Amino acid sequence: MQLSLRASPTLLALCLFLILGNFLKAEARVRHYKWEVKYEYRSPDCYKKVVITINGRTPGPTIQAQEGDTVIVEVNNKLLTENLAIHWHGIRQIGTPWFDGTEGVTQCPILPGDTFVYKFVVDRPGTYLYHAHYGMQREAGLYGMIRVTSLEPEPFTYDLDRSIILNDWYHQSTYEQAAGLSSIPFQWVGEPQSLLIHGKGRFNCSTTPNLKTGICNTSNPECSPFVQTVIPGKTYRLRVASLTALSALSFQIEGHNMTVVEADGHYVEPFVVQNLFIYSGETYSVLVKADQDPSRNYWITSNVVSRNRTTPPGLAIFNYYPNHPKRSPPKAPPPPPAWDDVEPRLAQSLAIKAHKGYIEKPPTTSDRVIVLLNTQNTIDGYRHWSVNNVSFTLPHTPYLIALKQNMTDAFDQTPPPDGYDFVNYDIFSVFNNSNATSSNGIYRLKFNTTVDVILQNANTMNKNNSETHPWHLHGHDFWVLGYGKGKFDVNNDTKNYNLVNPIMKNTVPVHPFGWTALRFRSDNPGVWAFHCHIESHFYMGMGVVFEEGIDRIGKLPSSIMGCGKTKGFH
Repeated sequence: MQLSLRASPTLLALCLFLILGNFLKAEARVRHYKWEVKYEYRSPDCYKKVVITINGRTPGPTIQAQEGDTVIVEVNNKLLTENLAIHWHGIRQIGTPWFDGTEGVTQCPILPGDTFVYKFVVDRPGTYLYHAHYGMQREAGLYGMIRVTSLEPEPFTYDLDRSIILNDWYHQSTYEQAAGLSSIPFQWVGEPQSLLIHGKGRFNCSTTPNLKTGICNTSNPECSPFVQTVIPGKTYRLRVASLTALSALSFQIEGHNMTVVEADGHYVEPFVVQNLFIYSGETYSVLVKADQDPSRNYWITSNVVSRNRTTPPGLAIFNYYPNHPKRSPPKAPPPPPAWDDVEPRLAQSLAIKAHKGYIEKPPTTSDRVIVLLNTQNTIDGYRHWSVNNVSFTLPHTPYLIALKQNMTDAFDQTPPPDGYDFVNYDIFSVFNNSNATSSNGIYRLKFNTTVDVILQNANTMNKNNSETHPWHLHGHDFWVLGYGKGKFDVNNDTKNYNLVNPIMKNTVPVHPFGWTALRFRSDNPGVWAFHCHIESHFYMGMGVVFEEGIDRIGKLPSSIMGCGKTKGFH
């Protein structure tokens, strides 16, 4: 008994330590953010215009969390005359499909003056994004990064962790662009005026004479080049992300190799690049060692690829400490790759494989195959982007609510086609898509089945032109089974699928006049958008929606309601 009494204080202390430790750990696992979203005048590329800020910043604040944490974001919409929704790009929203942040799909928009609370779990480590998902607001400046650290050791080492978001930048407002896209005659948005590196660029004011005084000022500190300071000899993990409105990019650090180790939250079998090709919605982690001449600084550059380049390069400074951060590198920026050379871009896509120790093997066969032909056409005189000749439109009542409440009159109950006329459609010609239609019908997927999606690129309405389209899937990661040139051959190309070590991603390009094959499991109950991540393309109808396991979803929160046929439910 005496032994027991002597031991009890130790045991009590141990129990208290464990309880307190678990309590503190639980407390630390809730990350709470309060955001005020509003319009402000800013000059990110020296040209003054109205932009959307979060707590006065664009890019917005980085969300930092550890895998398994719960993130709560209170969003106060102070745009005054404009609705709002924010998508958590790459977060699968397992168990919380109503907080995906996609207006018209998973929620009603946040009205001016209202506060909406998003709450979700970040279940995997990696590099993710957030951005507006209402109209074309993303390109007005509402975007940022989500960094989720791992509980387990990672398959690579580094000294310091840094982030860079790449973007393109227009001087026209999103309203002006949307009006042109919806006009007869059609008015294309054109090429962006600048490329931003972590929210900073440099527009040549002299190219636009007769501007009002103060509109364009290259001495404005807001547009001083972004500086990434490094300590000689150290290895840096650079989390590089793209949220461009239009442009595919090449990213370079003068004189330095980059080792790719992560893509969209999944570990990559490492490979070395000097140009990192990156498409809107993608994230990568690259390792860079500061092993060059430390007496000087180096250029960080971004350049447009896949479009005839008229936008000047984005420039930032890779600053070797203790050199002055504003000291310009002594040499000209490195030359970019040819804008129209598809081969190195295709080669990088093919090089991205799952890391040997982190392979999640895909199912060997699929239960359903959906081929999505990417086309451009005219409907009633208006220019559209379409998938299998159907241009997507969002309904007034979000799909998630309509399906859960069995509102069969809220959207078209006829599903879009699973394919196109494979035999007769010539992907290399301007095709007469006279049967093109618009619809808000969706794909209903059998729950917990394996689905293949083949993205098939084709000619636009301009001769000898096929554009790169980055496609993003909400609520899922997919296996990238292969890429190819020309028309997908269902009898032969499937034999070359990579079923051994395919990378899993949430965003993937389909290259000009080519195809990309994906596979995913329909195992996340919800309604999920799958769309081209180019703002104007999705606005013009380049997207689809998948429903799966709607009967497995519990009671929907009333906060997502209040629009369309749910006006009385809020």
